[in-house]
Amino acid sequence: MSFNLKQIIPHLAVLVLFMVVSLAYFHPVLKGKAIFQSDIAQYTGMAKQQNDFRKETGTETYWTNSAFGGMPTYQLGAHYPNDYIKKLDQTLRFLPRPADYLFLYFIGIYVLFMVLKIDYKLALLGALAFGFSTYLIIILGVGHNAKAHAIAYMPLVLSGIIRTFQGKYFQGFLLTAVAMALELVANHFQMTYYLFLLVVCVGIAYLIDAYRKNLIPDYFKALGVMVLAVILAMGLNATNLMATQEYGSTSTRGKSELTINTDGTPKVTSGGLDYDYITQYSYGRIESFNLFIPGFMGGGTSENFPDESKTIDELLKMDVSSEEANQILSQIPMYWGDQPIVAAPAYIGAVMIFLAVLALFLIRGRLKWWAVSGLLLSLFLSWGDNFEALTRFFINYVPLYNKFRAVSSIQVLIELIVPILAIVGLRQFFDRSQPIEAKKKALQWATGIVGGLGLLFLVGKSILFSFASPYDSAIIDGLGMQFIDAVREDRQRLFTSDTMRSLIFVVLTTAALWLLLKQKIKEHYVIALLALLILVDLVGVDIRYVNEDDFVSARIMEQPFQAGTGDDDIKKDDGYFRVYDATTDAFNSGRASYFHNALGGYHAAKPGRIQDIYDFYLDKGDIGILNMMNVKYILIPDKEGNTFAQENPYANGPAWFVTSVRPANNANEEILLLDSLNTKRTAIIHSAFLDKLPTKEIARDSMATIELLSHAPNQLVYQTHSQTDQLAIFSEVYYPNGWKAKLDGQVAEYFRANYVLRAMVVPAGEHTIEFTFEPEVISEGSTYSLISFILLLLVLLGGLYFEYRKRSSQPIP
Repeated sequence: MSFNLKQIIPHLAVLVLFMVVSLAYFHPVLKGKAIFQSDIAQYTGMAKQQNDFRKETGTETYWTNSAFGGMPTYQLGAHYPNDYIKKLDQTLRFLPRPADYLFLYFIGIYVLFMVLKIDYKLALLGALAFGFSTYLIIILGVGHNAKAHAIAYMPLVLSGIIRTFQGKYFQGFLLTAVAMALELVANHFQMTYYLFLLVVCVGIAYLIDAYRKNLIPDYFKALGVMVLAVILAMGLNATNLMATQEYGSTSTRGKSELTINTDGTPKVTSGGLDYDYITQYSYGRIESFNLFIPGFMGGGTSENFPDESKTIDELLKMDVSSEEANQILSQIPMYWGDQPIVAAPAYIGAVMIFLAVLALFLIRGRLKWWAVSGLLLSLFLSWGDNFEALTRFFINYVPLYNKFRAVSSIQVLIELIVPILAIVGLRQFFDRSQPIEAKKKALQWATGIVGGLGLLFLVGKSILFSFASPYDSAIIDGLGMQFIDAVREDRQRLFTSDTMRSLIFVVLTTAALWLLLKQKIKEHYVIALLALLILVDLVGVDIRYVNEDDFVSARIMEQPFQAGTGDDDIKKDDGYFRVYDATTDAFNSGRASYFHNALGGYHAAKPGRIQDIYDFYLDKGDIGILNMMNVKYILIPDKEGNTFAQENPYANGPAWFVTSVRPANNANEEILLLDSLNTKRTAIIHSAFLDKLPTKEIARDSMATIELLSHAPNQLVYQTHSQTDQLAIFSEVYYPNGWKAKLDGQVAEYFRANYVLRAMVVPAGEHTIEFTFEPEVISEGSTYSLISFILLLLVLLGGLYFEYRKRSSQPIP
């Protein structure tokens, strides 16, 4: 027992250290502050209605009316029944946010190092390096929590896969199943997809190795165990996966039925995002060196100008006020790469880059194969449009690759692989059974390559680089060439200082390892020195972009939007209507959703048909389409910058009867026929639904009425009165996967009208119409989740039982 305790104590100490380090970096959380995350502020606006509904009723609504005219809440933090794996995830994230994600970074890769049989001290080094990679910190700063969440569980999934390939099938199965289930809980399928690409590299490496060693049956046995584990993980997440798949097909990530662009030209449809949108954020090939030198391309787009800035000196010579000077500086990027916006460089650390290169000369076998292939694949794909042939191949031929944008984010795999290579390489370097000469040669090669590259950049910077940004031409037109020369000089100064900085870390790391080889310093001192270098190196860059200044009162994040005069005026109206926010980009803001039922919103996967309406009409300034969406108020700015609510007297209301129908043969006609249409009188009906109409002309009934009696996010009740059959149009988004209709308590049929709305034929007389959102995908998925959880428990208990029987049957020595 004491032996086991001695084994566990170091790991417990490491976990405590991880907690302390996580809280130390994000120490303002200990004072009750919260980091201001712009994306989370937008999410808070989008999710407010469903969260309020949950608090008020104690039940869950899977539909919100506060965003994009109405959409499912599946990607807005919906709570699902029997989601036990989510409870495990919440247990692991017990620290205050965002310290919880940093802690997850640490423990996930620490487990991987344990599976790789790395000494806990070296594993601690690797975990710190991984967790403090600049990209992983900056995504916490801007609020990409789901992305950080998914990245944190990546190494845990690799742990299960490698453990299974090691022949530990029971442990591998459990670890793979639980880790993959947690990965899916994070709900960032782009990151999970990138992890899959790395897993393919791992699988190929192990397959080649198994073939060489004549172990193909063992390979496929392990593969079968992993497949079963992944199926179980998917079952544990069945509700979310099924709901996401259902909604995704109707969102902007799915295939549009439109075959024309907004200008009428033919549209190239691929069943995914278009090439330009996918590659908008393509990493520059030269820019990739900022993995080694943080200021290589000027840092981020909002990078501060250096002390004694030549740019500021030039501004002082101009006849501008301090306010104008600050405005000019805010519009001039130190960053001189091609990407539209870069929050920070994806800096991995000069120490880790050096150690990873060192590892290439020390390690052999499967790990090196999959690590190097995964690293190169990640690097090349991150170049996007700068490696067009490879990118187009993946978009056109690799399944699902065209569902994701911002290809530069695949560099998260590099952030993961480099620490793995570095630490495994260090293990080899510290291994006394390895030849000293081989270590010396590896150290010389690594120093020559990494240090030589840094020296080349330092000496030849003026020849190799222009420090010119693609956006400099606009600055030249306004401020002149002399000013832009000053900006480029500042960029060069940052480049120089950060190159020297990286070189210093390389020299210090080399010196420490050289002294170890010469037995001038003990191993544990080298590990301590490397830990210090890694922390100083990475944290020194991290705090440039995420620091104490980014924290605000927790109340600000809980209530990120403040009501303006217009919002207060709208709240006085207790009717049922929508609001369109013209003070900002309505389809990229969650502000209006925080206060009202909004036609806009903020989401990476917007409802597809609503986005089409925006592209074809609203984005062009044609706001007549707002009438059929029941937009009663439009928020507009006044001259002082305040907002006020302009009432739209032409809004159609919650529902109305039309007297005529115009048929459309396809989606193109559906959306084009809305142009200049009097939606109060005429409806556009797709030919697929025409058989549901008694006639194309509806008998006029001037006394016919339809009134909304009650409304909730997931239920709408109307009352109608008419002398003849009528065609009712409802200002609600058509989404048949869950919305059920009843007429006087009996199941009724409804269909699509006006490209995005609901319609129903209402018989003569007085009737009650009820729409309720009861998605079958939730009940089905939660059943699968419960069954999967029970299976997981049975496997766990069964495995423990057989392990106990196995040990108890062994003779006592």
